[in-house]
Amino acid sequence: MASVWAELKRRNVVKVAMGYAVVAWVIVEAASIILPTFEAPGWVMKAFTFLVIAGFPLALVFAWAFEMTPEGLKREHEVDRSQSITQKTGRKLDFLIIGVLVVAVGLLLADKFLLTEDPVATEIVADDVADPTESFPSVAVLPFTNLSADESSGYFSDGLADTVLHMLA
Repeated sequence: MASVWAELKRRNVVKVAMGYAVVAWVIVEAASIILPTFEAPGWVMKAFTFLVIAGFPLALVFAWAFEMTPEGLKREHEVDRSQSITQKTGRKLDFLIIGVLVVAVGLLLADKFLLTEDPVATEIVADDVADPTESFPSVAVLPFTNLSADESSGYFSDGLADTVLHMLA
């Protein structure tokens, strides 16, 4: 088992898997923000996510079977191990993964702290914009009175008023 793991690491399959997972996550998150902007149907996001997931095993197979050389992409068995540059390629993959993670964390923090709307401020602005002369139909739900002899069933009348209020809302 240790030799299989060592071979996976030597061929950069592990780094490709990590890099693909991080980049795929960032792309899917970006698509989940961008696609609703263009009013894309729900199936587009599902198909996009399916393609990203389906590409994962393909990326692993290519990472296992091929090696990046200065002359370009070659099959792994065609590359002499003494002239292999998998260490350099692996190092580049490390920097790519770190860079994408930094961008992902930056986007997450920006979304969490900078891009959130304050619901109270939105409510106040919405109230200020509304024309006070316009009147909208409204319904008032008054509390029900417990007419039963059993005082402990008063919670039923309170719950009924709450349910009607929530259904109307």
